[in-house]
Amino acid sequence: MFIDRANIFIRAGNGGNGCTAFARQKHRRGGPDGGNGGRGGSIYLEVDKRLKTLIDLRYHPHYRARNGAHGKGKKKSGKAGEDLIVRVPPGTVIRNRKNRELIADLVNPGQKILITKGGKGGKGNASLASSRDPAPRFAEEGQTGEEKELELELKLIADVGLVGYPNSGKSTLLASLTRARPKVASYPFTTLSPNLGVASFKGREFILADIPGLIEGAHKGKGLGVDFLRHIERTSLLIHIVDLTGYGKNPPLFNFQAINEELKAHDPLLFERPQIVAANKMDLKEARENFPQFQKELRNQRYKVYPISALTGEGTEELKEAIAEGLEILGK
Repeated sequence: MFIDRANIFIRAGNGGNGCTAFARQKHRRGGPDGGNGGRGGSIYLEVDKRLKTLIDLRYHPHYRARNGAHGKGKKKSGKAGEDLIVRVPPGTVIRNRKNRELIADLVNPGQKILITKGGKGGKGNASLASSRDPAPRFAEEGQTGEEKELELELKLIADVGLVGYPNSGKSTLLASLTRARPKVASYPFTTLSPNLGVASFKGREFILADIPGLIEGAHKGKGLGVDFLRHIERTSLLIHIVDLTGYGKNPPLFNFQAINEELKAHDPLLFERPQIVAANKMDLKEARENFPQFQKELRNQRYKVYPISALTGEGTEELKEAIAEGLEILGK
């Protein structure tokens, strides 16, 4: 199951209390002998490249580090509480749930941040002795560990995002360009979660993400696109796949413009991102008949259009070359 949102509650460990004790020595008055409490365990978030979703965090939302042990007599300090590491997939954005303040954007495998700090241990009376009070009969309590409610959001890390109406051929193209094997069928919303694949061209590798469910009105909650548009925010290049036989009763050009309006409504920067147009289903007569006019309209808008058939593989090598060149120009 692909889960890309989760809310979690984390609480660092409390510091242990200091100890009040006095040394017991025969024929001699003992001095303060209480040890310090151990610090509470802290909580870290660390990127684990093996994780692909937030499903574990969704269904196990509470995390608490261990408390520090209390100090003991004979100046024995309490043991520190063990730190807790919570693992997240690459591309996880962490916000404070109460005010939605951005805390961190964890992208690189192994990246690790301190989220909540364990409480300090209290001092025992041996550490509190002074010239004014050489034999204190009190000790400090341990401090309470920090706690936070976090909102986690996963944004996939891909070089290229595949966008387009349902059944435009995104999943088929992803399978054609990469070794990914997404579910492919002839009905709308076959793909229910983003798929990733790695393509290679002349020794260069790049990651593609198939973003499902994008239709007109997606930014208002229609279809599935509103849930997954965030996954192309990190991409450098967009491949806009257009079914040249049309979708529903709308012609290809209308569908192309409708998707771009959704990108603009979600984030104007997405609309401004470099975009290559893949005119798909050229194996069908209707698509071949529609191509000349479609290409003319988009050339007027300064888009590069590549006629392809994701099903037969026609034109996909040329498209792959265009993707590699586009990423090179962008310095990616």
